[in-house]
Formats: sequence, C-alpha cells, structure tokens
Amino acid sequence: MGNKQIKQHLETAQKTGILKISLQRLQEFPPQLKAYPNVLKTLDLSENRFERVPDELGKLTLLKHLNLSGNRLVELNEVVGELAKLEVLLLMDNMLTRLPKTLANCTHLKTVNLSNNQLKEFPSMLCGLKQLDVLDLSRNKITDVPADVGGLYVTELNLNQNQISSLAEDVAACPKLKTLRLEENCLQAAAFTPRILKDSKICNLAVDGNLFNSKQFTDLDGYDVYMERYTAVRKKMF
Repeated sequence: MGNKQIKQHLETAQKTGILKISLQRLQEFPPQLKAYPNVLKTLDLSENRFERVPDELGKLTLLKHLNLSGNRLVELNEVVGELAKLEVLLLMDNMLTRLPKTLANCTHLKTVNLSNNQLKEFPSMLCGLKQLDVLDLSRNKITDVPADVGGLYVTELNLNQNQISSLAEDVAACPKLKTLRLEENCLQAAAFTPRILKDSKICNLAVDGNLFNSKQFTDLDGYDVYMERYTAVRKKMF
C-alpha cells in the first residue's frame, strides 16, 4: 500500500469512520494521521512494525475500536487513556512489558486482549472498569495474581500459559467472573482455596498443566460445590 492508497483510505475513512491500514510493514504511523480530523470510530493498524504509539493518537477521542495487534510495541503511550469512548482494545502479539495507569480512564472498555506479550505484572489498572467483560492475558510472564483482582468485573479472565505461582483468593470476590483460565502455569492445588471453590461465581475453571494432578484437584475442600455450579450451567446450555 503506497502513499496514494493510504491517502484514498484516509479520504474514505472520513465518511465511514473506519480506517484499516494493516499488513503494510509500516514502521511509523502514517504522518497524515497527525493532522487528521477527529472522526474515526475504528482504527486498525495491526500487523505492522510500530515500536511506539504517537501522542497524536490521544486526539482521536471518538475511537471505540483500536487494533494494534501484531506490531513491535514495547510500551503503550499513556495518551491511550484519553480515548474515553474506547470499547475494544486489541494488543496481542506485541512485546509489551508494562501498561500505563491511564488505562483506568477508559471506563467503556468491554474487551481487552493482551495475549502473547511480555507482561510480568497483572494489570491492576483494569480492575474497577465496570463495562469490562473479557480480559485475555494469556501467553505472558505474569507470576502473581494480586488481591486487586477482586475488583475485576469481567465474566471471562484468561491467564493461560503464564508463570503464575500465586493466586489471591480475592478472585472469589469478582462479581461476574464465570470463566477462569489458568492452564499451563505453576500453581499448586492448594492455591484453589475453599473460598474460591465455594464462594465465587466461577463455573468454568480451566487448570490443566499446573503442578498437581486431577485427583489432587477433585479432592479439594469445596470441589463438590464448584461442580454443582459447573453442572448447573451445562444443563442450561443443553
């Protein structure tokens, strides 16, 4: 896609509010975006070679859907916190090591995908976002799920393929959490306390590939209570 094509895309996007410039091996944001009118609701810049997000992104305050997946981002510019209407944030397949605290300002977020990055810490700034429904943190380097997790409003939390050895039982306090994925981590069976198994709303707990076998899991205090929730949900599905 040459400059002429990008120009055409930018012109069309002024009418549609949708701009897709992906798979172009771009190393820098199109300079035309820096003075672009604030009309975009969807911006897809996936599968390029961006290493940073420019400050000008913060001017696109109508954005609802932002796809920056498949780039080379090491950090996310804190101006993303100015995108107050943002609902979907796709950042999978980058090299992010940390996230800005300003993400807490994106109170309309519904879906956040951070799969396959280099995050070592759980992104606690996403706790308290009441619209957030799905959070994918799989394939990172997170070692600890802190007590802050109790403030997550998601229905699904994916932490598969991290290095988690510590799980705060505050996860039981998540008001909407139904599906918790913790496959291929470093957890002992004892991490799943009676509070998590008995008092949470979790009805789909994926735990294969940790440091315990299935019998150790089924022998846990509270497992039967968890299975009652699991079975009840399955009955509703069929």
